[in-house]
Amino acid sequence: MSDFQGMEDLLQDFLVEGTDLLSSVDNKLVELEKNPRDHGLLNDIFRGFHTIKGGAGFLSALELVTLCHLTESLFDRLRNSELILNREIMDVIMDATGSVRDMLGTLERGMQPGPASPDMLRTLEMAVAGKLDGKSATVSVPKSASKPAPDFSASAVAAGGPDWGSLLQAVTDDAPSTAPVGSVVVTPAQAEAEAEASASQTIVDELVAEQIIQHAVGRRSIDKPGYPGVLAGRRDIEKIRDNTIRVDTSRLDQVLNLSGEIGLTKNRLNSLRSEILSGTSNSDTFAAFDQAVSQLDMLVGDLQSAVMKTRMQPIGRLFQKYPRIARDLARGMGKDVELVLSGEDTEIDKTMIEDLSDPIIHLIRNAVDHGVELPAERLSLGKPEKSEVRLEARQEGDHIVLIVSDDGKGMQPEKLRARALEKGLITDEEANSMDDRQSFNLIFLPGFSTMDVVSDVSGRGVGMDVVRTNIHKLNGTIDIRSAPGEGTAFTISLPLTLAILPVLLVELGDQPFAVPLTLVREILPIDVDQVQEVGGSAIMVVRGEVLPLLPLSTLLGWPTEKIPEYGVLMQAAEKSFILAIDGFAGREDAVIKSLEGFRPEGVAGVTTLSNGQIVLILDMKELLRALGDIRGVPRSSFLPEVPIAA
Repeated sequence: MSDFQGMEDLLQDFLVEGTDLLSSVDNKLVELEKNPRDHGLLNDIFRGFHTIKGGAGFLSALELVTLCHLTESLFDRLRNSELILNREIMDVIMDATGSVRDMLGTLERGMQPGPASPDMLRTLEMAVAGKLDGKSATVSVPKSASKPAPDFSASAVAAGGPDWGSLLQAVTDDAPSTAPVGSVVVTPAQAEAEAEASASQTIVDELVAEQIIQHAVGRRSIDKPGYPGVLAGRRDIEKIRDNTIRVDTSRLDQVLNLSGEIGLTKNRLNSLRSEILSGTSNSDTFAAFDQAVSQLDMLVGDLQSAVMKTRMQPIGRLFQKYPRIARDLARGMGKDVELVLSGEDTEIDKTMIEDLSDPIIHLIRNAVDHGVELPAERLSLGKPEKSEVRLEARQEGDHIVLIVSDDGKGMQPEKLRARALEKGLITDEEANSMDDRQSFNLIFLPGFSTMDVVSDVSGRGVGMDVVRTNIHKLNGTIDIRSAPGEGTAFTISLPLTLAILPVLLVELGDQPFAVPLTLVREILPIDVDQVQEVGGSAIMVVRGEVLPLLPLSTLLGWPTEKIPEYGVLMQAAEKSFILAIDGFAGREDAVIKSLEGFRPEGVAGVTTLSNGQIVLILDMKELLRALGDIRGVPRSSFLPEVPIAA
């Protein structure tokens, strides 16, 4: 059974709030490192830990309470100017936030978290006492501000109260004094102990309430770390979290109002229907009926839009964790990198936010590791010592655009082609026919890496392949722009939602098929005079770009009955090509339906058109992969005088 039987809703609310708060804290910590005397940031971070501590207390997660309390005490001394923020203290804070995140992960699995690392807790206590690494960071305070020492007498312990002497010893990591009672001799060690006791007195006072609560209510057996019981229900908790979403009440009010308007319009249509069936057929009745139908169409469209908005979430919740990642990675590599965020208020489908996490992490790592230079190299090139990595989000029409860019060294297409040739990922013929854009896309190939030595960050040729795969799963595209010495920009284009997919209806004979509109770059007629042949495959040159011609019949394995008349310039996977088709049936916003228990290769799903016809939605990536070694069709296939074999 779960450690939180009967408290699943409380746990769920705490995890959502706690995760958001911790991501915000991470973001503010990166800013605080740049502006260590910003009291506004100190107060915000203090409140963040305090709120997490309060929620953990309701769940009896006492180990998390202890850790948050110590961290909050450290920030209390920082914001009161009793301590000065330095590099050592910041490292301790970063370790503490990492431990808090680990504990939240344990709670998410339905388990009470165990205690934090003793070494980390000891270091945190020393930081609070101003004695980190033997270097005092304490700012002297007036003697009047100190509080009287608590009663550590044996009578207090015998009376059933906590052993405050032991508690103080644990906090200050000092042995108790052995001087006889009444002695006025004060040794240097004792003076130092008294100073530490004074500095940590606030901690003791603040821990009193929680120690008393714990002493009064005790601990349940399931609250103990390492509880051996069966933790059933964890999947249910995770499932609940994945299937929940926070929605602004104003959006729910809009849905409710639209539902009411649709109900009134329905009643009006029923009334008009009764009039028509009873024999009333004047022009006013038909005009009223037409008006009601138009109103219903408008209301249904508005309702659909309002419902879709309930799934939208600000992408800023995803962005919050990346400054910390960029900071830690850059510091480990000896680089000075600032991650600049833009467009955090841009809204995107919640399910897409979850799937975007890994691709953006890989892109940021790539920018810090491969893109930006070391400070000394940047200075020698006349660049600022601090490099800048930007993460932007904006909405363009019915798409969300994400850009990860840097001001680093950029990429050189010829070196990328040479590296791919060296690894056997492309042939000499392919390398000679590649333009710059196609060369940049080589970094997405599995196994491709510009690193000669594998590190814990890069070198295995996996990261960018993960980026491309995940983006295509979201029906999105990714484009690269780079200039040597100026930097690189990755542009991701995604649909607003996955529930409705804009598609282009193409025809093969009399049969329509749907292709995602996000993959379509251009529509053009096929001019036989412009069709050339390279290596036995038909190609067309469009504005200097050499593109293969692939008939839809070839991709589907259907017999070719007539010469294709139109071409759809598409970008699928790392390939740009022209899809040769017989005609068009228009554009539709398709509601995707999956094929339960049956999914042919190359079919992403089905949709129903406005006329009721069922149409297959093609998965272009799978169709291209199914071609194998087939490079295309000969030019003769597009010549009318040459018969086409079935």
